[in-house]
Amino acid sequence: MSIPSVPYFLFLGLVFLAYWPLSRFRALSLGVILFANYFFYARYDLAYLFLIPAASSADFLIGLGLDRWRAAWLRRLLVSLSLTINLGMLASIRYTGAAATALQPLAGDVFPGWQVVLPLGLSFYAFQSLTYTLDIYRRDAKATTSYLTHLASVSFFPTTLAGPITRVSSLISQFSRPGLEFAERNAGKAFFLIGLGAAKKLLIADYLGENLVNRIFDFPALYSATEVALGVAGYAFQLYYDFSGYTDIALGSALLLGIQLPQNFKQPYAATDIADFWRRWHISLSNWLRDYLYFSLPGLRSKWKGFTYLNLVVTMTLGGIWHGANWNFAIWGLLHGGALAATRWWQTRQPQRKQESTPSMPRLLAARATTFTFVCFAWVFFRAETLDGALAVLRHLGTLSVGFANLNAGLWVTLLVAGTAHYVPEGWYGQTLAQWQRLPTVAQAAALVVLAFVIQYVASTGSAPFIYQRF
Repeated sequence: MSIPSVPYFLFLGLVFLAYWPLSRFRALSLGVILFANYFFYARYDLAYLFLIPAASSADFLIGLGLDRWRAAWLRRLLVSLSLTINLGMLASIRYTGAAATALQPLAGDVFPGWQVVLPLGLSFYAFQSLTYTLDIYRRDAKATTSYLTHLASVSFFPTTLAGPITRVSSLISQFSRPGLEFAERNAGKAFFLIGLGAAKKLLIADYLGENLVNRIFDFPALYSATEVALGVAGYAFQLYYDFSGYTDIALGSALLLGIQLPQNFKQPYAATDIADFWRRWHISLSNWLRDYLYFSLPGLRSKWKGFTYLNLVVTMTLGGIWHGANWNFAIWGLLHGGALAATRWWQTRQPQRKQESTPSMPRLLAARATTFTFVCFAWVFFRAETLDGALAVLRHLGTLSVGFANLNAGLWVTLLVAGTAHYVPEGWYGQTLAQWQRLPTVAQAAALVVLAFVIQYVASTGSAPFIYQRF
């Protein structure tokens, strides 16, 4: 079930209509959510109807054990079991799929039709599920005694494909609120977010991908260096509008059910350094890597400060490999880890007063431009299918040839809109949302219908899969 699509919105509407009349009956309303979660997974593969309940049930029991037992060795054993289950399931789906495909000819002779490759890598499920047991292990949360609440929270369907990674304890507390009632104001905001997300995805991200980015990265030698540079910048905006578009739809979908999900993006290309970038980009993953990986690595309390820099590199390199077990993602993670370590080192050598001072506008613009250039350089490795493909793009950039013959007016307009919309002051967004929420419901519905017609006209080829869905 692709998002956004007519089947998804029909599915969301049916869940909405079934959920709220039963909201006063907690078990029944949670049953609706759980059914919706599992139906969403089953649309991709029926195998998930075994994998998800089995892993969720194990974590529920582990959570009870962590809450009840005080013996340190036993609690370490339980949390290690949770890590093994979730990361083992993730690794078996993500990394044995390639091996199974490679062995398919041989396996086919022994087991005709044998296939183990599943369409969803379950990264976001595994990371979200681990927040539950790790928080209880660290005594940052209490275990729930409601099996149904845990199952509904850990597999919440809006977060399935690409997050945002939400602490399960937060979802449990929201689903456990007594007297949950439908708020019309939330519905207005939800429709705004869903419409905005669909526009980002279909009008900007998919258009840039189909008409610029894919062509540049597939055949860089056919384009001038300036066109390749615009293609690399176009990918930066394609990825942002694709991923933040999904996030907006996820936040809007959850809000229709009375659930608040965390913010995942905050104008990342306005960052002034790499540390600032990771406070703005994929915020839920950044926080997860910081809270559950970086702070768990050895040496942070050591007198040797080198561990701080080393652990930043290790954390980001592992984060890169999480996206895929190949050199491109490892290099991408290593580049960001090295940049984060260099930024931390530089900041420790600046006087506190200088760090707190407001930079001048030219210096601010230079910092943003430098950070954006570095991020785009690293995105080349993230986007290219192979290491040779990434090097081919970089080599062609080095030719410094100039030309724009392959860029039509539609691409220029889309790039202009993408760049301008990204840097719109945050206050403008809040004012626009407030104005939207003041509109009558009929006017909001009319605006969404107009948007649907515009999308149908511009994106007549349909929606491409979300980029982060494959991770």
